[in-house]
Amino acid sequence: MSILNKAAAPNDENSGGNNSNQRGARRPGTPAGKPGSSPTRKQASGASGVEKRRSLGLGSFVLLALGAFVFLFPFYYMFIGSLQTSPDTSVAGAFPNPANLTGENYANINNSINLLQGLVNSGIFTGGVIFFTVVFGLLVGYALAQMHFRGKGLVFGMMLLVQMIPFQLLLIPLYVMIVRDYGLADSYLGMILPFAINSTAVFVFRQYFMQLPSTLFEAARIDGASELRILWQIAIPLVKPAIVTAVLLTFIGPWNEFLWPFLVTKDQSIQPLAVSLANYISNISATASNPFGAILAGACVLAAPAVALFIFFQRQFISTNIGSSVKG
Repeated sequence: MSILNKAAAPNDENSGGNNSNQRGARRPGTPAGKPGSSPTRKQASGASGVEKRRSLGLGSFVLLALGAFVFLFPFYYMFIGSLQTSPDTSVAGAFPNPANLTGENYANINNSINLLQGLVNSGIFTGGVIFFTVVFGLLVGYALAQMHFRGKGLVFGMMLLVQMIPFQLLLIPLYVMIVRDYGLADSYLGMILPFAINSTAVFVFRQYFMQLPSTLFEAARIDGASELRILWQIAIPLVKPAIVTAVLLTFIGPWNEFLWPFLVTKDQSIQPLAVSLANYISNISATASNPFGAILAGACVLAAPAVALFIFFQRQFISTNIGSSVKG
């Protein structure tokens, strides 16, 4: 069959060349360089398309600018408030007098709760949650997408059911299990364990793995590769956008988490920054000279790593299409 195709190829090329020559020949009465009216139509349609894009671009720019202002104004107001010597909670406080700006609020909040130690504790807590979330998410997502075993549908259904249960309903049994049964109070592991498996991350990884062609994994199994080797050398390099997405979606939760670390930790040396700020508001702020500015200064320090992370990974976070990674 291939021989026949090769033999027929020259004839097809010749016929195709003749047809192209015939199509490219100038019609009688048509001036040179103007083969027909179709390019003029294309140019007209292209010009109208450009005008439409320009008009849509102006409206989109106005809407995006308005949305950006509404979104960024609270951050701007928080930062300005953290620099004010005397608090001004009115609308005019958004445009303060430069003489009323100072950095003493950051020094006051740091002397009260040790911002650096709180950031380190929040980083350990958040980093541990992200590590276990990515590891277990990759393993479970790959198994649900590319492996065949009895009860896979039931496992996936239970995973979706877990997403419908509020975490607050599990606080009491989790507290009894972590603190009394396991004895993990006042420890990083006690804070991390309840968030070690994130069903949302499992769902994200499963959907990405299902987009990959199954022939890649079947060929690797035929070559004798184990499932862990297939996951490490084939699957994970193709789902890097999913890993970045899972990290960003997981980061904001434990970084701002207050209730669970507050319940399981009494030692201030291991409390995350969110818990330290809450303790400052309830215990120390009443005696501070400018509690409003100090609280906003602590909030700025807490929000800065999250904002920087999203700005740094915004391209990877937006790019969720892995079709370019698979070429067959």
